[in-house]
This record gives sequence, structure tokens and C-alpha cells, in this order.
Amino acid sequence: MGISERKQRQKEEVKQSIVCAARQMLIDEGWQSLSIRKIADAIEYSIPVIYGHFENKEALQLELTREGYNMLSQKVKEAQESVEDPALQIEKMAYAYWEFAFSNKQYYQMMYGLGIPTCENAKKIEEIKLFGDIIRKSISEFIAKSNRPETDMYLKFHVFLSMLHGQVSINLDSQTATNKEMALLVLKDSILSFVNSIRG
Repeated sequence: MGISERKQRQKEEVKQSIVCAARQMLIDEGWQSLSIRKIADAIEYSIPVIYGHFENKEALQLELTREGYNMLSQKVKEAQESVEDPALQIEKMAYAYWEFAFSNKQYYQMMYGLGIPTCENAKKIEEIKLFGDIIRKSISEFIAKSNRPETDMYLKFHVFLSMLHGQVSINLDSQTATNKEMALLVLKDSILSFVNSIRG
């Protein structure tokens, strides 16, 4: 291995150690606790080294946001591919989204610090677009097979995300079994109402 290749590999290893430290800080303390100084201390590098890889804290948050959307997309895609019927895909994707949010609370709160995925955000972050594409595919197919093929897919896409994000946000800090049981009942009813609004 030549000198330039070795330097590039070392640079990549440092970058990965920064991301790993930031990821652990996110999981342990929450996204608002991220700080360049704390990460530098954690990996025993100087602050300028961190800035050599990430322009600022926001750039590091963006890296973790991309990571979070990749994780969410994988879960939603698995749910989508588990059944063929688009209506069932929508239901299973909703539950996969819900499960991701509660299993990855700190990631979710950081990802949605930007609000629900919008066209503007999707243009900036490719991972948001890819996540949206998965959802839109099933909604489009369901609309095409429904009694209301004229239904606005983009409207339903935003209704779907707003419904899920709203309910997650309300319940993310609920700890009691009773609250969780009620939240799931509300989610189930909301999914049914959403599907019926398209089915006609």
C-alpha cells in the first residue's frame, strides 16, 4: 500500500471514529447533547481534527440523520415486501415506522428535528427521498386499484406521514402499559381510516 492510500485509509478511520462517538453520544444523551468538544474528548483527538472532517455540529447531525433514514427505510421496505396487497403494505409500513420510532427514540427525535419529510428536505438529503419513494409506491398502487383513482397521491402521502409523526410525537415519552395500549388502538384506528379514505 502506497503512502497516499495509507493516508486516505487513516483519514477514513478517523472519520468513522468521529461518527461512532457521535452515534454513541446520540444514543446515550440525545441529539441535543452532541458537541464537537465532547466528541474530540471521547476519541482523544484535537478539535481541529474534528473540523477537518465535519464543518460543524450540524454537518455531523446531518450524517447521523442520513444514517437514521437508511435504518428507517430498511424497516419500512422489509414491511412493504412482506405482503403483495398495497393496502396491507400501507398497514405494515405504518407499524414498522411506529416500531422504529420507539426502538430508536434518539435517532427519531434528531431526524424529525427538521419536521416531517418535505420536498425541500428531500432535495437536500437523498435518504429522505428514498424513504419517501418507498411510501409513495404503495400509496400510488393502492390508489390505482381503488374506487377513487383520481385521489391525489401527494396529499395522501403527507396525510400518512402527518398521521404517523403526530401520533409518535404525542406518545414517544409515554411509559405506562395503559398508555401504550391506547396509543396502539388509536394507531390501528387511524390506519383503518386512512386506508378506507382511499379505498372508497
